[in-house]
Amino acid sequence: MTSAPYPVRVEAALDPQLSRWLWLVKWLLAVPHYIVLVFLWIAFVILTIGMFFAILFTGRYPRPVFDFNVGVLRWNWRVSYYARAGLGTDKYPPFTLADVPDYPVHLEIVYPEQLSRGLVLVKWWLLAIPHYIAIGFFVGGYHWSGWYGGLIGYLTLVAVIVLAVTGRYPLSIFDLVVGLDRWVLRVSAYAALMTDEYPPFRLDMGGREPDVPATVQGPPVPG
Repeated sequence: MTSAPYPVRVEAALDPQLSRWLWLVKWLLAVPHYIVLVFLWIAFVILTIGMFFAILFTGRYPRPVFDFNVGVLRWNWRVSYYARAGLGTDKYPPFTLADVPDYPVHLEIVYPEQLSRGLVLVKWWLLAIPHYIAIGFFVGGYHWSGWYGGLIGYLTLVAVIVLAVTGRYPLSIFDLVVGLDRWVLRVSAYAALMTDEYPPFRLDMGGREPDVPATVQGPPVPG
């Protein structure tokens, strides 16, 4: 059992003053980002396939590709939080792969100096199956309007309806939604071969990443 924080760190902050009605059109305002993300995700998938073979033969994930792929996940997380999977900020997402310190959403993944050449064969499909089942429930389907159809989508919808009526986004829903988003992003990074540390079956709620010992021991690493 490891005492270190999980190497995928996901954080978000809730705007103190959110527009009651902007959430109705955020999915439309985010269309330029969706267009860019289509090409970024194509590159991400192609590079990840290449990294499968790089890790299999060398046990290493080349740092420039790692930084690019982290940037794609980071960009996607910012847009998701703005437009559908949270709707907790009115600040328009920046067009950059880099972290933006004054933006309310952040994603960092610790670079692994060495990765298991055996684990790369099974972690992205076999070992991750229990997590795929869980996050399938969290995310559900995806609608053309930008809404998730799973638990995250329904909770977010409830939150913005409350926002429209009261002018306040429920903090309890924010904490839960970000916790679910964090779980999805941890599994995404694991499945994309960016860490060998098995994602914990633990709902870490709230906008800040908890620095707590992992409580779930991952599967043994093959030779």
